[in-house]
Amino acid sequence: MNKPIGVGILGFAHGHVNAYCEEWKKTDHGVKVLAGWDHDAQRLEAASSAFGLDVCASTEELLARDDIQAVVVASETSMHADLVEQAAAQGKAVVLQKPMALTLAEADRIVEAVHKHGIPFTIAWQMRVDPQNIQMKEWLESGELGQVFMVRRRHGLPMGLNAEFAESWHVNPVHNRDIWADDSSHPVDFLHFLLGVPETVTAEIESLYNPKIPMNNGIVIYRYTGGPVAEVNCSFTCTAAENTMEIICERGTIVQNYGDVPSCNVPRPDGSAGLKRFDAQAGFWTASDIESPANQGFRIRGLAKPLAEFMKGERGPIATAEEGRTSLRMVLASYVSTREGRRVRLDDPAIAEV
Repeated sequence: MNKPIGVGILGFAHGHVNAYCEEWKKTDHGVKVLAGWDHDAQRLEAASSAFGLDVCASTEELLARDDIQAVVVASETSMHADLVEQAAAQGKAVVLQKPMALTLAEADRIVEAVHKHGIPFTIAWQMRVDPQNIQMKEWLESGELGQVFMVRRRHGLPMGLNAEFAESWHVNPVHNRDIWADDSSHPVDFLHFLLGVPETVTAEIESLYNPKIPMNNGIVIYRYTGGPVAEVNCSFTCTAAENTMEIICERGTIVQNYGDVPSCNVPRPDGSAGLKRFDAQAGFWTASDIESPANQGFRIRGLAKPLAEFMKGERGPIATAEEGRTSLRMVLASYVSTREGRRVRLDDPAIAEV
């Protein structure tokens, strides 16, 4: 029997890492979390107690361990570039939590470190491995529905209504810019995964509720040469919703419901389809047999298996460093557009100044 891959955790700021650790602890995926580090002693102690990890006093101590072959970087976003550089220099495989970085300059450092040291690297994008999302991509790539005209992803969270969230690192610009950069990155990257790289970006993003949780509602339009036109619509003051995806095609339509927190974590009608497609020639809807999970936590935990497969070398990266940098560029372009009131090309030099 093969020895499990030894894993270290660099930072427990991003809560998703706890879900991965829980899954790896209770299910034999061929990886074993051995040690953790965090500059926040309380977070580190909690993780050590929950998962039985060795506590490392420094990143150097963790990265020097020969029994650790891979690390998960789940610190505050502001620390990502430093930690990836350190891990890469020690030859560790790296799983990086989103968002990739605060700026393109930091993303460039990550890409450079990955190439300089030739390490396996992936970004932990849940939406790229979600079974329903993969099904939608396969339907489009099959060509069965013809030309794709419009794509709309509605995505949200209720966290903008939570006064306590205003005190978290997620909305501290020193650590993570704001809630838009933090969570719109998910649907933006999904469009990148689904459709490729757009030509231009047009955005309107507003701070509509608590000024301590800014940029909490917005719409971004991504324009692809020759089509489709794609929209990301995010509200981080959303308590409930249903539809999360609409794809309008020449010979039919794809609809996904219950694909984010506000839609997945609230009661839904019995027997309602999570994913379905309408074929214009046949004239009826067909529901996918891929069921929607009971809550969003199932989707987050669903990353544990593909991440383990990546660390064991059984699959390629969920998203490469270059893909992560492009998705970050797509997010940062929305800031330029909303600030300057104009359509922004993806190669606009102003993006590097955000």
